Amino acid sequence: MTVYPITDLGDFGTDCYIVPTAENSAILIDAPCSAEIISKKLDSLGLELKKILLTHGHCDHIDALGGLFKKYGCEVYISAEDSAMLTDPRLCLASYFGTDFTPFYGAKTLGEEVSLDGVTLKVIPTPGHSAGSVCFLADDCIFTGDTLFAGSVGRTDLGGDFSVLMDSIAKLIRLGKNYVIYPGHGGASTLDAEIEFNPYLEELRRML
Repeated sequence: MTVYPITDLGDFGTDCYIVPTAENSAILIDAPCSAEIISKKLDSLGLELKKILLTHGHCDHIDALGGLFKKYGCEVYISAEDSAMLTDPRLCLASYFGTDFTPFYGAKTLGEEVSLDGVTLKVIPTPGHSAGSVCFLADDCIFTGDTLFAGSVGRTDLGGDFSVLMDSIAKLIRLGKNYVIYPGHGGASTLDAEIEFNPYLEELRRML
């Protein structure tokens, strides 16, 4: 699978990922910071954005939604548990961090998978960082959002639950394959590397 990362956007250093299809359409994983930067990348690749899939609803992953929807009229998907974050600045933490917020209405609820032009991403519920956090799996890749990073895991002090997060990461490990992981912040890694070296997974390693 071809993946085009756009990394380190905005004050939170948030990443998003463009997944192209054979029909010159695109799926975008998360929509951080700048619709202009993302649009320029799509235009340079000759791609039309058709779907945005959100790993969760925190402000740094959703603040380009309005601009991208205005330009492309694309479909937006989020879990049912995090959907209220798109319209409430308190729930998405925009109020907490003092960032600009524009509500987004009309998002669709994620099911078990999302497909476009023969590209299918499986939805894996991975609560812990937020109640409705999900990962997206396709081919040899997992887009992990703020569930699992290279060398770290998502924070749980702002409405999350660390025990639940560890259960979610264990679910990824039980997939039994060395997937490339594309996280919501920082660089890419592999699942095997995180199992072996990630200091936050020490307890999980003892259980393997």
